[in-house]
Amino acid sequence: MCGIAGILYKNAKHNFAAGRALIDMLDGCQHRGPDSTGFALYGDSEPGELRLRFYIGGDDAEQAMARIREALAKHSAQVVDDERVGDNYRVTVRFEGDLQKLAYDLERSAKVISIGSSLEIVKDIGGAHEVDDRYHVADFHGSHGLGHVRLATESDVKPEAAHPFWATGFGDVAIVHNGQITNYWKMRRRLEQRGFEFTTDNDSELIAVYLADNMAQGISLKEALRTSIDDLDGTFSFLVSTRDEIGYAKDRLAVKPMIMYENDDLIAVASEEVSLNRLFPGQALNTREPPPGTFQTWSRLI
Repeated sequence: MCGIAGILYKNAKHNFAAGRALIDMLDGCQHRGPDSTGFALYGDSEPGELRLRFYIGGDDAEQAMARIREALAKHSAQVVDDERVGDNYRVTVRFEGDLQKLAYDLERSAKVISIGSSLEIVKDIGGAHEVDDRYHVADFHGSHGLGHVRLATESDVKPEAAHPFWATGFGDVAIVHNGQITNYWKMRRRLEQRGFEFTTDNDSELIAVYLADNMAQGISLKEALRTSIDDLDGTFSFLVSTRDEIGYAKDRLAVKPMIMYENDDLIAVASEEVSLNRLFPGQALNTREPPPGTFQTWSRLI
């Protein structure tokens, strides 16, 4: 049992308190996943720049940062800004090369959490407020984001096993997922035969790469979500985000819960209605539950 949440502010001209909204939403469903909490956050971007986050926890953090800088220099990625935040190393670079090659090579130097022009993933063990205390998620302002609370059932309780997951090798694609993909290894082997690399054994990473691969071939996110319902076996409800969109897909059994609320300003989706109520305390919301086997996307209006 895990909890997922997502929010998109449609009028992207304004900088919204997306971090605070996701903290409130996840706090409402923290009982679904007390082991770890994570956020995929989308903010402003600069042409030609990438934001990278790495996990560098442990005694060799300084050596890890040195290895990362060396790997970046090897790919002619010019460091614009960098800082250590908690157990993360956050780097902004100017880069115009092959992002996939860069990502795979960096993974051999340190644990990559996310790469994107506007995406930053923050995740760690503990609850939403504990992660916020370490990484200042509430200070983040942006257009949209995803959140996840995890109950560890198939892997250790550790930061790198927490969600969200980014689509390894593809910038700005992230996913949060509640469920299990039963044809995981079959689909992973097919992608690996085409040269893709995976950094975990988590089925959520597979979903992200599957969707990002489709979009790289010119397929829309909405169409990729449609085909995912047939291509993925198992029980699942998941949210995916790109630089400009969020979307969901739900399997035909609809075992995993999902509830949503939409108005002229935003779309918010979560595992439980209490998460949506945290955004509008004291108000009666006209919420709905997506039917089995459905999918949808929403885009920023500006």
